[in-house]
Amino acid sequence: MDGPSIRLRLRVSPGASRSEVVGRHGDAWKVRVAAAAESGKANDAVVELLAATLEVPRAGIEIVRGRASRDKTVVVEGTTEADAGARLASAGRILA
Repeated sequence: MDGPSIRLRLRVSPGASRSEVVGRHGDAWKVRVAAAAESGKANDAVVELLAATLEVPRAGIEIVRGRASRDKTVVVEGTTEADAGARLASAGRILA
């Protein structure tokens, strides 16, 4: 895909009551997903949540580090750092 791409650092909490962007967590974004951390279900839920929040296709999102960890690095194609930050901030509540 041509166009801008960014890397996002995430802190993921699987098995939540609902999937949502919580807000900033240090230099990462904290997200909760309802899916359990088994058989890649939580990773799929993270990709789905980011695609919906950032309004980019699922195919443009790839977990490049931390597939088996709560701390992940994700590459997102088709958005800028500023646009992604604004969308994530408006989707979640900001943590102090």
